[in-house]
Amino acid sequence: MTQAVILTRVTKRFGQKVAVDGLDLAVRSGTITGFLGPNGSGKTTTLRLITRLYEPDEGTVEVLGSAGERCASDRLGYLPEERGLYRSMKVFDLLCFFAQLKGMRSPTRSVLDWLARLDLADAAKLKVEALSKGMAQRVQFIGAVVHRPELVILDEPFSGLDPVHAAQIGDAIRELKANGATVILSTHDMDVAERMCDALVLIHQGRKVLDGTWAEVRQRHGRLTVRARLIDRPIDVNGLPGVERCVDLGAETAITLAPGGDSQELLGALRLQGPVARFDLGESTLREIFLDLVGATRMEDAAA
Repeated sequence: MTQAVILTRVTKRFGQKVAVDGLDLAVRSGTITGFLGPNGSGKTTTLRLITRLYEPDEGTVEVLGSAGERCASDRLGYLPEERGLYRSMKVFDLLCFFAQLKGMRSPTRSVLDWLARLDLADAAKLKVEALSKGMAQRVQFIGAVVHRPELVILDEPFSGLDPVHAAQIGDAIRELKANGATVILSTHDMDVAERMCDALVLIHQGRKVLDGTWAEVRQRHGRLTVRARLIDRPIDVNGLPGVERCVDLGAETAITLAPGGDSQELLGALRLQGPVARFDLGESTLREIFLDLVGATRMEDAAA
């Protein structure tokens, strides 16, 4: 499979701050790749390097087979996390303008189709300043995809959306992939990343901490987990055998087994505390893996 994006030893600095540090990264064509990372991790800087809003201080950035300064700009769509709409323009005129900037000669039909699809037909003649946050987010999404780009970069595309419109955007992203586009999806929502993405990249302190498919990530970094609850009493987590971490979820407790931990031994210990109402054994969620890796990296840095 070809690579839509290749970063080779890329570094980006802002003064003394190293935002991206020797990053190697490949994004496969025709996939949805999730970009994950805590605030300040270098995630957004990496996206801006791919779009050529920033140039690397070191290393090379290749997009859709080109490494030039203006590489593939008309073949790329970008939805930034910040609002990027002209407030005094009408929605329809704005979207036609954006499409024409990307090379579309007759964007009217496509713009109207997208407005109808995302429940914005009645907003076509409104000025952007009259839109709600969720409406503006949907308009900005249309602006990123209306010209049918080969590579779509979406930075927090579900921000400000209610569940109905978030589902609409999710369906639209899957359709982009089905039609052959490559999608890079930056999100803080681990559930969205786990559900939608073919591959995952976790960036922390400007460096890549993991990448791979969800199955590969789970195989390399996952742990057995238990969701447990006792009848009429909280779980006493002190002294539970073979346990790496316990998290109080209110009604129940999430228990992560240490490597080599025995779930049946844990069940026996819980039964000594009282009748067990729930004991569900499963694998780590992406959220739990994320917390493990980011926390481990922070501890290593503190010890250095």
